[in-house]
Amino acid sequence: MEGSTVCGFELIREAVNRESSELVLVEELKAQAKSLGFSRIGIAAANPSAHIDFYKYWIDAGMQGEMQYLAREESVRRRSDIEETLPGARSVIVVAHDYLTEDLDCSSGDAAMAVIARYARGYDYHDIIKNKLLVLLEWLSQRVPGALEGRAYVDTGPILERDLAQQAGLGWFGKNTMLIDPSSGSFFFLGLLLIDLELSADLPFVEDRCGSCRSCLDACPTGALLGRDAVGAPVMDARRCISYLTIEHRSAIPVEFRTAIGNRIYGCDICQEVCPWNERFAEPTGELAYRAREDLDGPLLVDLADTLLSTDEVGFRETFKKSAIKRAKRSGLLRNVCVALGNWGAPVAVPTLLRALSDVEPLVRGHAAWALGQIGSISALSALSTKLVAEEDAWVRTEISAALETQRAPRTEQES
Repeated sequence: MEGSTVCGFELIREAVNRESSELVLVEELKAQAKSLGFSRIGIAAANPSAHIDFYKYWIDAGMQGEMQYLAREESVRRRSDIEETLPGARSVIVVAHDYLTEDLDCSSGDAAMAVIARYARGYDYHDIIKNKLLVLLEWLSQRVPGALEGRAYVDTGPILERDLAQQAGLGWFGKNTMLIDPSSGSFFFLGLLLIDLELSADLPFVEDRCGSCRSCLDACPTGALLGRDAVGAPVMDARRCISYLTIEHRSAIPVEFRTAIGNRIYGCDICQEVCPWNERFAEPTGELAYRAREDLDGPLLVDLADTLLSTDEVGFRETFKKSAIKRAKRSGLLRNVCVALGNWGAPVAVPTLLRALSDVEPLVRGHAAWALGQIGSISALSALSTKLVAEEDAWVRTEISAALETQRAPRTEQES
């Protein structure tokens, strides 16, 4: 009996020591993540997603728009279970990297200026965060016995990042579908490290602190935010979202949304700008890489359009190779700029739009036609009439005809 009692104490002591060592490792891990510049870090168990049913409902409703990669069978399966991405996964390390920068020259109130979402004004966050995560993975690998298998993801794989972040205790799903941290708001990126090592998971964030606030719902100019569903999940119709329309949407922007886009040519921050949690607690980041590049800090629409019109897709990729903006492609970004020029409505934009009306891409020509119709000056409508005769693309011809129909009586240059 005495021997078995001693053996029992030894087992308990070993278990306590293992638990103590793991807690020390987790604390050191979090300190190391902070030293790399991550503002917050949490750990979630690599369990199947509790939100996959809502995700499937959202897909079945077609709210993903043209983002069909979200609906692929393999994509849905991998989002439902982390082990589909990393067999043997036991934990997910979730980090937050703040990106808010001060609004310098970029203002949605100046219609002549191009407004770019804050996260895309500096260098590409994918590269910045992934490099830091790989450093963190290497650090962890050197502190655990045996081989450690891990994979880093930054908004690039079929994983429900915000779901895992909420499970890791980093915040709750706001009505704008963003993850909101009560101490800092929502201007942060998420990065994930999937590992085959079991670590103590943090407590999930279970509160909904949006309450009765409707700031983001009421401010969305296209009505993309639909509130919460019956089980409390925030619902967004991506087909109406300005970020989707200016980035992920590859075809023509629906006419009913063009005016609402204003001068936002890449992404949209409106639902975050009006959020009380950001108004109270969001602070500018100390990450120098996210500071606005000179050419992306409120460029004039005309200047940006002229630059894009003077380059091809290869030149575009070279210019934006270290920027998230490359995702829009040249034709998509030019399309957006043409819409913004039409919303500005100034006659000074006509020469630039006339260049766009002859661009090699029908997508650009069609939106240039719409913009010229919005301006409605004599020179704009005259150019549209001439182009209608020569244009071979059926959709572009439709846009030109619609623009001419909108302005039956041309305005003088002074009136426009």
